[in-house]
Amino acid sequence: MQELEYIDKSLKELLNVMNTFVSDHKDVITSLHPLQRISAINLLHYLILRNEDLRSFQDRLHNNGLSSLASSESHVMRQIQMILRRLGNEISDDELAQPDHMEGKKIISMRSREMFGSKNTSGIPFIMVTFNSEFAENYDLVRNLLLSGMNIARINTAHDDEEIWLKMIESVKKAGEETGIPCKIYMDLAGPKLRTSILGKGSKKGEVTLKEGDEIYLAENDSEYDNNSKIIGCDEPGIIKFLKVGERVLFDDGLIESKVIYSKEGIAALNIIRVSKKKPVLRSEKGINFPDSRLIIPALTDYDLSILPFVLEHSDMVGYSFVRDEKDLKLLQNKIGESKCEIPVILKIETRESVNNLPSLLMQGMKCKNFGVMIARGDLAVEIGFERMSEIQEEILWICEAAHVPVIWATQVLESQNKSGIATRSEITDAAHSIMAECVMLNKGEYILEVIKTLLNILKRSGTHHIKKRYIFRNMEIATRYLDKLDEEILQKQQILSN
Repeated sequence: MQELEYIDKSLKELLNVMNTFVSDHKDVITSLHPLQRISAINLLHYLILRNEDLRSFQDRLHNNGLSSLASSESHVMRQIQMILRRLGNEISDDELAQPDHMEGKKIISMRSREMFGSKNTSGIPFIMVTFNSEFAENYDLVRNLLLSGMNIARINTAHDDEEIWLKMIESVKKAGEETGIPCKIYMDLAGPKLRTSILGKGSKKGEVTLKEGDEIYLAENDSEYDNNSKIIGCDEPGIIKFLKVGERVLFDDGLIESKVIYSKEGIAALNIIRVSKKKPVLRSEKGINFPDSRLIIPALTDYDLSILPFVLEHSDMVGYSFVRDEKDLKLLQNKIGESKCEIPVILKIETRESVNNLPSLLMQGMKCKNFGVMIARGDLAVEIGFERMSEIQEEILWICEAAHVPVIWATQVLESQNKSGIATRSEITDAAHSIMAECVMLNKGEYILEVIKTLLNILKRSGTHHIKKRYIFRNMEIATRYLDKLDEEILQKQQILSN
């Protein structure tokens, strides 16, 4: 009894903290879109719940046959109230908070349908496929993608131009009309181009060989260095002034790691500390990441602004690359608002800052009727460290579920199969985990049609085992076969639980 009294007292204190916090921040809630306010309150409840280590308290709940709160992201306060009811507290139906589990699930599902469209395969994520210039001239491929299960066509505006994008869009619309299969258009804004150029006069054109211990230069230009210097340029100007001694600079998806030795106007000296490539060569157009640096650069570039009218006219949702904080998001929202357009924005979480600022980004997103989040796992893994990727992507999923925000699981899903025709074992497991998101993004590849088939097969199987991160108990064939061997009567009694 003493244990249950402790649980009861602790939960009531937690509810009091939640109610007080929301009451103290009513102005924040009322500033949001009316349809988002219930989600914002639930998000605040969840953040309060996760503000301390609850593991031992969860053990106490579980040991007493009560909900451990482990799957309550979408309906935090309602779950706590229901535990208190089980403990004998009189809480009327009118006092119960919304949403409950079913309503929270319904909100996310509704917002997903509004943003991603309709599909025949219920219970599994939508499928997004990245297009390239080849798709503009290959109508049969686009049509087959739709027939195979594609729901959303992704166009990255960092590549090609408006003429090619329009051809892609027209192919999708034509295929949709011909097949009767709907398909949404998603367009990514390019954002700042943090990519390499090889400037050193002594380097082989377009590439430079590097080894551990080398001193290289990140520079605005190579005019003052001799022919033997290894000089790397960055397509985004004005970066170098933000670098400090000891900060890391990563190249080519993190395969080459360096640290800043010194930095001055227009030039930074870097020491190569790791080269994780069989061929130790850095080429032009490879990504650069600055995970330790505070870069003050616009997420919305002049190029993005120049193509924004086309994107707003022709797409169903717009991806916001390298968004870092709520000020970045507010800028794009204002630009979209000026055009009297209500197109949903997809926040691409791909920097350390965007992870740290995720709750603020979500609250700013809630000023609009609908928006989404993409876990851009490529750049994000480089920024936060590959060993933290599994942890962080789950935290993003949890927080977004608490905010009832649809999530896109992106980057390198079944990548090996897309390139070679066969997936690795770890990729199959990774693809199965994508069931926790509302949409899964596939990159372009030679075997894209086979990849869609494989992904749908994986998702259909995974979807019968769990919803989001909550595992559900479908009948297990292993159990059925064994019980059938033991006693048919046992198997018949088992069916009672399913009725």
